[in-house]
Amino acid sequence: MGILSLLLWTPAAGALLLAFTPGRNIKIIRYIANLFTTLAFLLSCGLVGLYDQHDAALQFGEYFPLNPVLGSAYALGVDGLSMPMLVLATLLTSIALLASFTIAHSVKGYHICILLLEFGMLGVFLAQDWALFYIFWEVTLIPLFFLIGRWGGKRRHAASLNFVLYTMGGSVFMLMSLLAVSQYDFQHGGSLMSSMHQAAKDMPLYEQVLVLLGFLLGFGVKMPIFPLHGWLPLAHVEAPSPVSILLSGILLKMGAYGLLRAVVMLPEAAQLLQPLLVFLALFGMLYGGLLAWRQSDLKSMVAYSSLSHMGVVLLGIATLNEVGINGAVLQMTAHGLIAGALFLLVGLLYERTHTRNIQDYSSLIQVMPRFALFMTITLLAAMSLPGSIGFIAELHALIGCFQQWGWLWLFFSLSMLISAVYATRTIGLLFTGQVQAKMRDIEDLRTPELLAVSLLVGGIVLFGLLPAPLIDLSTATVKDMHNLIRLRVL
Repeated sequence: MGILSLLLWTPAAGALLLAFTPGRNIKIIRYIANLFTTLAFLLSCGLVGLYDQHDAALQFGEYFPLNPVLGSAYALGVDGLSMPMLVLATLLTSIALLASFTIAHSVKGYHICILLLEFGMLGVFLAQDWALFYIFWEVTLIPLFFLIGRWGGKRRHAASLNFVLYTMGGSVFMLMSLLAVSQYDFQHGGSLMSSMHQAAKDMPLYEQVLVLLGFLLGFGVKMPIFPLHGWLPLAHVEAPSPVSILLSGILLKMGAYGLLRAVVMLPEAAQLLQPLLVFLALFGMLYGGLLAWRQSDLKSMVAYSSLSHMGVVLLGIATLNEVGINGAVLQMTAHGLIAGALFLLVGLLYERTHTRNIQDYSSLIQVMPRFALFMTITLLAAMSLPGSIGFIAELHALIGCFQQWGWLWLFFSLSMLISAVYATRTIGLLFTGQVQAKMRDIEDLRTPELLAVSLLVGGIVLFGLLPAPLIDLSTATVKDMHNLIRLRVL
């Protein structure tokens, strides 16, 4: 078994072991689940150490034919686009489980669902076959449906159903696009994904546009992009906080990851649809930021801010230039760390106070100084303050936007100003004023919580001050993608 299969099947093995563990042994269940997620994280870190960042080709490839007629195969591989997503997925899953000690009912089922969700997410980023990619994409829906519907808030059933219907609706268009490409004869040169890249060259331009629109609908629901974001606020608010960490930190990136792969496969169509992509990106950035500014519920604010920040990813992809695409990849990682930290901190605060209304808080810095420190750093990173990974990512996207369109950077800058407004507003309402009597005895962050938050905030600051290792991880792959786009478009 190769290292990629070992990484992929580690959480699945953990879920299988939990299935045979008696449900009353809650401590053993938590221990096993945390053990397997930690093993997956260590394997992904080891993979980074073995990965050759100067090689743009797929590495650690594994190939086993599944359907010779269709050409589908169990094909795994990593490159500079999937490598940071793997580490982010395993890290956030470990942190989500550390934050799951408050889950008191159906503990066994909850941890099995988390491990199966990690299995599906890793499969999406590792799959180098479109059929396998689609299977893993759908696999993530099942545990998420139960995680939201069983362990969520008061409107959890509506939220879970809303999420699944939106995502399945988008998946239909994705499947139609995959089937449209598969109608063309092609040689199965290693995997169906590489073959479909070749087949896309032979498609008439109008078909390429229709196929890319199908991918845009399928992946756009998961990102999400306006106006396909309707499931997002309700799902984030009703999901348990650890699930919100995964939903915002990783699940949204699956959509961006798939869309970027599709754009590289269909660059002529992407160039024709470039005005639409830019409009959706900029509108989403402004719309999401304004809605985040208006929210009084902390979770809703972070959810709408995700819509705004994922607009930056879409803008970077829409530039079709190297700097912009690099900015999109960096923003995927940056948003994963920042949104994960925000949902973690908001969840920990809610457990202590049982309210998410920002008006109910004031001067928490006096009773929760450690919480105040980490929350402030994360909110400053969300507004792209220099010294944070958010600044590095959005700077690349801004430069790519300026290179491509010039004056459109004004709308980008307005979005950043809106982010600064709601971030500073939140800091002011949470940490200034008089201490309310009912908030005087709130417990500050405990040691396990401090460890989980420190990992995320440490990554935000470390990569903000020393971004070179993160940038170099993807540079070769991004350059190769840009060359493919340039050769097809010019």
